[in-house]
Amino acid sequence: MSTADSPESRRRIAVSGASGKTGWRVVQEAIGRGLVVRALLRPGSAVPEGLKGAEIVRLELSDAPALEAALRDCEALVITTGARPSVDLLGPLKVDALAIRSQIEACQAAGLKRVVLVTALCSGRLLHPLNLFGLILVWKGLGERWLAESGLDWTVVRPGGLKESELGIEREGIVFSGAGGQEGGSLPRRLVARVCLDALDTPASISRIVEITSSPGRPQDSLATWLNQPQSAPA
Repeated sequence: MSTADSPESRRRIAVSGASGKTGWRVVQEAIGRGLVVRALLRPGSAVPEGLKGAEIVRLELSDAPALEAALRDCEALVITTGARPSVDLLGPLKVDALAIRSQIEACQAAGLKRVVLVTALCSGRLLHPLNLFGLILVWKGLGERWLAESGLDWTVVRPGGLKESELGIEREGIVFSGAGGQEGGSLPRRLVARVCLDALDTPASISRIVEITSSPGRPQDSLATWLNQPQSAPA
């Protein structure tokens, strides 16, 4: 391996929630783009096949010293942590708000400036059926607000319903909008991963909320193309 290709010379990012269905796809896509990836997993999480080639770090997000150490030499963090359906109705508060604050504080302590956070369409809304699950959208909205007030260079990606299937994915065009621009729709998790990584390479995405769904046969517009349009209407 030449010096130019060594891990020390390549860009390194961290991905939290890396064992999740969106998280491991972010890791896989990032490795495919030549990045060094530090995958952050909880101690008891299984390691998906999609994490092959990543640096695995097991920690609790509430462990501030361990989290700070894991982020210290990374240029960016992609946050894909999210609460799952559970009998614990405090889960969304813990995962989608308090754990986001922990990650923000660790980034600040480690000197890491760039953060991409994955939430959901309608994040922050009170009157929504999803809030029957522990007010999940309320807490996601709070996590977003804390990130926006953090002084970090942030992007929030709000996907619609998440699909596992990747059949025909290359025929799916992404529908982009700003905050509150979309009410429903879905897209493959793989496309969410790609948009997160595109955001890291698109300075215009900093301090922006980007809502995304997809539709077969739509033009293959990029995040950068949409951001460079005169207005952030659905496109």
